Amino acid sequence: MPRASANSRPQLSVRIDLDDRGRIGPGEIELLEQIREHGSISAAGRAMDMSYKRAWDLGDEINRICGRAAVEPQAGGKNGGGAMLTTFGAPLIARYRKIERDAARAVRKELTALKSDIARSRKS
Repeated sequence: MPRASANSRPQLSVRIDLDDRGRIGPGEIELLEQIREHGSISAAGRAMDMSYKRAWDLGDEINRICGRAAVEPQAGGKNGGGAMLTTFGAPLIARYRKIERDAARAVRKELTALKSDIARSRKS
């Protein structure tokens, strides 16, 4: 979700805790989106200002947490290897983004009220 600016209402950030195995949140989903866009774990990491090792480890963690591969490396050829989302990974992004949109819509009025409360308390 986009970051709140000075003139916008507070924003909701969604993190989904999956039992005791771990959680999926904005960072994991953004990594998957960047892998889909760039076709590479290293390029996805660079796009997120993340080291290759951190991006690789996070991709591996996503696969472990979900109990199945969301992203998998592709064997190198003349131009090296890459990575791609699996048939599980692409729908995972879509499902997470839908949950995020639905949650934001459900709390929109409360976030607007919170912004007003904060603005009033700053004026006091």
